[in-house]
Amino acid sequence: MSPVLVVSVILSYFLVLVLISFKTAGKSDSAAFFTGNRQSPWYVVSFGMIGASLSGITFISVPGMVAASHFSYMQMVLGYLIGYLVIATVLMPLYYKLNLISIYSYLEKRFGFWSYKTGSFYFLISRVIGASLRLFVVAGVLQLAVFDAWGMPYWVSVLITIVLIWIYTFRGGIKTIVWTDTLQTFFMLSSVVVIVYYVTSGFDWSLSEVTSQIKASEYSKMFFWDWKDSQNFFKQFFAGVFIAIVMTGLDQDMMQKNLTCKNIGEAQKNMFWFSISLIFANLLFLSLGVLLFIYAATNEIGIPSKPDDLFPFLALNYFPPVVGIIFLLGITAAAYSSADSALTSLTTSFCVDFLGFEPGVKGENRTRVQIHAAFSVLLFFVILLFNLINDESVINSLLSISGYTYGPLLGLFAFGLFTKRSVNDKLVPIISVISPMISYILKLNAPDWFWGYQIGFELLIINGLFTFIGLLLISRRGEQDALIARVPSPDPITMH
Repeated sequence: MSPVLVVSVILSYFLVLVLISFKTAGKSDSAAFFTGNRQSPWYVVSFGMIGASLSGITFISVPGMVAASHFSYMQMVLGYLIGYLVIATVLMPLYYKLNLISIYSYLEKRFGFWSYKTGSFYFLISRVIGASLRLFVVAGVLQLAVFDAWGMPYWVSVLITIVLIWIYTFRGGIKTIVWTDTLQTFFMLSSVVVIVYYVTSGFDWSLSEVTSQIKASEYSKMFFWDWKDSQNFFKQFFAGVFIAIVMTGLDQDMMQKNLTCKNIGEAQKNMFWFSISLIFANLLFLSLGVLLFIYAATNEIGIPSKPDDLFPFLALNYFPPVVGIIFLLGITAAAYSSADSALTSLTTSFCVDFLGFEPGVKGENRTRVQIHAAFSVLLFFVILLFNLINDESVINSLLSISGYTYGPLLGLFAFGLFTKRSVNDKLVPIISVISPMISYILKLNAPDWFWGYQIGFELLIINGLFTFIGLLLISRRGEQDALIARVPSPDPITMH
C-alpha cells in the first residue's frame, strides 16, 4: 500500500475531526471544555463511549490475543455488566447530587485534602499510562504503514499522532469529544464489519457457516474452571466487575462524558445501552481474531511472533488496498476516540484538582491550553519509553498496570461510600503507596506461597482490599456519614 495513500486517508479523516471541532466548540469557555454545558444527548454519549472503551488496544490486541487466551476475555466482559450496574445505581447518582466536575473532589468532601490529591494523582498516573499504551498501538501501525518506507524514525509517527489530537481538542474539550467520539465509534465498528465480510467472503461462507466455524475453532473456548489458572472464570469475572467500576466509574475520563448528560436519568440510560452494546462489540472483535487465524492458516501465511501484529500484518500486506484503507480508518478512529478524551480528562483533572479552576472564571483559558499542551508532551515521552520496554501483549500490559494504579482508587471510594468512619487524612498517601507494593510482592510470590495459584487480573481487587484495610487501620468513628447514605434513590431507567 502506498505511503502517500495512507497519509492522504489519515489527513482527510483528521480534517473531518477538525471541522467537527470548530462546529461544536464555537467560543467555548471552561464550562464547555470541562462539562459540555451538560447538554449532551444521552444516546450520542452512549454510542461514543463504545469507541472510547474499546480503543486502539481492543482493535489490535483483542483479535490477536485469541491465540493464547481464546475467548476467555468474554468472562471479564460479562463481569463488566455488574460493574456498570453499580456505576449507574451507586456512583452516578452521587456525582450528579454533588454536581461534580472532577469526581475526585468527592474524596475531599468525604476525607480531606490529602485523600483528594491522592485520588486525583493516581488517576493522572493511570490515564497517562493508559493513553500512552493506546497511542503506542496506532503509532506502531503508522510506522509500519508509512514511516518505515520513508526511512523516518519512530518518534516522528508518535509526534504526528499527538499533534493531530491536540489540534482538534484544545478548544472545545469534552464538548467536542462527545461528538467526535460518535463519529470515530462508527468508523471503528464499520471497519471491523467490512473486514469480517471480506475475510468470510473468501471462504464463501453463509452467516450460519461463519458462526459454526468460529464455534468449532479451538480458539473460541470461553470458560475456564481451573482455579490455579489466571484465566479461571471466577477470577476473570470478578476482576471484570471491579475493572469496570474503577476504569469507568472511578475514572475521570469516562465519567466526564457521562456528566455532560442533562440529568441522572439520561446518564443512566446512557450507561445501560452502552453496557449491552459493549458485549456484542467485544464478541465481534474476538470473532474477527478467530477468522484472521483461519485466514492465515488457509493461505499458508506465517503468523507474526507478536500477536498484536497479526491484524495490521494481514491488513497491510495481504488484503486488497481498499480493505487496507478501511483498516487504517478503523485503527485511527479507535486510537483517537480514546486518546482525545484522555487528553481532555487529564487537563480537566489537573486544572480542577490541582489548580482549583472553576467553570466560567475568566482568564483561565490560556492556562488551560498550556496544561493541555504540557500533557501532550508528557504522553509523547511516555509512548517512547513504553516502546523501549514493552515485551507482551498491549492489552495485558494495560490491565496489569491498572491493577496497581487503580487499586488505591477502588479502596478509597469503597471506604468512603460504605463506611461512616473518618480517617487520618495525612496518612492516606502512605497507605496508597504501601498497598500496591504489598500487592506486587504477593503476585510475585503467589505460586510458591499458595500451591501454584497465579494472580491474574484480580490483582485490582487485592490491591483495593489492602487499601481498604489500611484505611480502616488509620480510621476512627466520625460524625460524618458516608455520603452515599444521603443520596436519593436514582430516577428509574427508561428504555425508550
